[in-house]
Amino acid sequence: MYPLRRNRRLRTNEAIRSLVRETIITPNDFLVPLFVVEGKGVKEEIASMPNYFRYSLDLLENEVKELWKLGLKSVLLFVKVPDNLKDNKGKEALNKNGLMQRAIKTVKNVCPDMLVMTDVALDPYSMYGHDGIIENGVIVNDDTAEFLAEMSISHAKAGANFVAPSDMMDGRILTIREALEEEGYTDTGIMSYSAKYASAFYGPFRDALDSAPVDLKDIPKDKKTYQMDVANRHEALRETEMDIDEGADIVMVKPGMAYLDILRDIKNEFDVPVAVYQVSGEYAMIKAAAEKGWLNHDQIMMETTTAFKRAGADVIASYFAKDIVKLINR
Repeated sequence: MYPLRRNRRLRTNEAIRSLVRETIITPNDFLVPLFVVEGKGVKEEIASMPNYFRYSLDLLENEVKELWKLGLKSVLLFVKVPDNLKDNKGKEALNKNGLMQRAIKTVKNVCPDMLVMTDVALDPYSMYGHDGIIENGVIVNDDTAEFLAEMSISHAKAGANFVAPSDMMDGRILTIREALEEEGYTDTGIMSYSAKYASAFYGPFRDALDSAPVDLKDIPKDKKTYQMDVANRHEALRETEMDIDEGADIVMVKPGMAYLDILRDIKNEFDVPVAVYQVSGEYAMIKAAAEKGWLNHDQIMMETTTAFKRAGADVIASYFAKDIVKLINR
């Protein structure tokens, strides 16, 4: 009761604020997305994602070493597949010498203890830019799920610790889990994109991988028939519960800032690790506003990241991971 209790006493200076701070960011919070391309000596900045790059395998080695030195111990791999290797069914994804498979081995060779997660979806391999196989103008669910299971096995054979299905096909977690078990990969984990919304925040990512849906007659022009409606909240709980029941070890909410309510709902409801993905559009907006001088880059970077952890995230996939760790290690 005022004046016996003055809350501002705990805000008087940085020492006391640090002492009673409820949410602390550490390198252990982060999963680092990495984009991989063919070639040698390639480090390409992504135009819509300033200061973020695609790496050829030789330079990926250097990046992984730097991440490990900074205390960042987990990566999430994505590959940019050449157009001539794309088709409707994504058969290149099963190539044991494919770019993803070689990327996994590259990371494990240079840093055996690095936790490697892999993107499991068809869109990087699809001539149509969709996460599923298309038949008669429709993304078919069950055939896609079976293919994703084969892709997951291929990643596990290459050395992936976790596969991360990002497609939102019904039943794909159970299909993948059963396939991994049958092949003996009982320790290979699944991080499911359980509540992935059909968001407008993904644009720069699709630039990074050249994976946007193509604009062709009789082909869906967006991903709204499989990714979630941005207006829905309770549906996210149903999707997440199903994924857990089917064998997901970690569940994810994507995107991040616009879906903090979903993140907190899932954390409150389920006793599993919960990840959040601060997606490319969120990253790009902060970078653009900071370049204009409208926002303080580092302060906004830390505030948004703190919001994810405060809302319940156990794992934060973020393009800011390196910058944040360098900042907090000063």
